[in-house]
Amino acid sequence: MTSKSSHQHGLRQKAQIMAPSEIERTLVRLVHEIIEKNDGAKDLGLVGIRRRGVFLAQRIGQMISRIEKTSVPVGTLDITSYRDDLSRLAKPVVHKTEIGFPITGKKIVLVDDVLYTGRTTRAAMDALFSHGRPKQVQLCVLIDRGHRELPIEATFVGRRVQTSDGESIELLLREVDEQEKVLLMEKQD
Repeated sequence: MTSKSSHQHGLRQKAQIMAPSEIERTLVRLVHEIIEKNDGAKDLGLVGIRRRGVFLAQRIGQMISRIEKTSVPVGTLDITSYRDDLSRLAKPVVHKTEIGFPITGKKIVLVDDVLYTGRTTRAAMDALFSHGRPKQVQLCVLIDRGHRELPIEATFVGRRVQTSDGESIELLLREVDEQEKVLLMEKQD
């Protein structure tokens, strides 16, 4: 079953890359990698890039809190006004950024669903630095699909999936889509 947004963009499902259990296992592994690399959760903050990165960040934050027995602040970052490709986007809607904790001096893990060209990450760093000066910024993505246009690499990667220009990755999450899976989509002629 394809989502409404897929039909609007002329995409059709080519393959399912991850089932709900695989997404869960991948997030558990990413959580352990984040804890290990940061030597625990001290001075750690998670910032999810709107939209699906926010839900992933919330899940990761809950898992880290359970393991480390300490709460990890989780914020939301809207990067719409920081993008360099706004003219290509149809009437962008700017949502509020809600970080809710001081980021200066913290180790911030930016969380996004898919890393592609790197432009979203670049915009997210610009937006993040408008809120303070973190000690360190790391990037955590569920899927890295290659095709970088900017010199940006994720610190934590759930899965690397090589795609062609005619393909895209679609993450469906229960919080937004009432189902959970990662799909490989392709453009329809």
